[in-house]
Amino acid sequence: MADWAEGEIAATTPEHLDGFHRAFDSVARERIYLTFLEAPPLSETREYALGLLRAGNPHFVALAEGEVVGWCDIARFRRPSEAHRGRLGMGIVAAYRSRGVGRRLIEAALRRAREIGLTRIELDAYADNARAIALYEKVGFVREGLIRDAICVDGVYRDAIGMGLILRDREPDGG
Repeated sequence: MADWAEGEIAATTPEHLDGFHRAFDSVARERIYLTFLEAPPLSETREYALGLLRAGNPHFVALAEGEVVGWCDIARFRRPSEAHRGRLGMGIVAAYRSRGVGRRLIEAALRRAREIGLTRIELDAYADNARAIALYEKVGFVREGLIRDAICVDGVYRDAIGMGLILRDREPDGG
């Protein structure tokens, strides 16, 4: 495994999508971080990501030796009255967690979100995922509510924390 200091954050391009699919599937199959238990078929994953890119939504990947090891995207809500809002999704391949990858991805996505006029970003984090919640709070997200029994995997229910970030409350440099 390469030292992450040699890694990079890049705006997603169509050339990254096969690697994005592999990373997505890797994280999903852990069955504890995403609502997906495996990635959808490659064609569906590609169409989803290409749709985000065509619409100008933020979508970034973390690369280590050219391989996608994480992603962060923000999907703008479609209704005109909600078009100022976006929903953040992300994942980091296990070997690259706790190395600053997530924070760099989120910061890149939030910069782009501000550039395209989004003012509210929201997400759900599983209540027992303290590492993710701490990361989201470090970049400015606040807890807005508890979503009881948000997910059920293998008969086990887990709660989620609804979190939000108002970009108008942040300095453009992320502070």
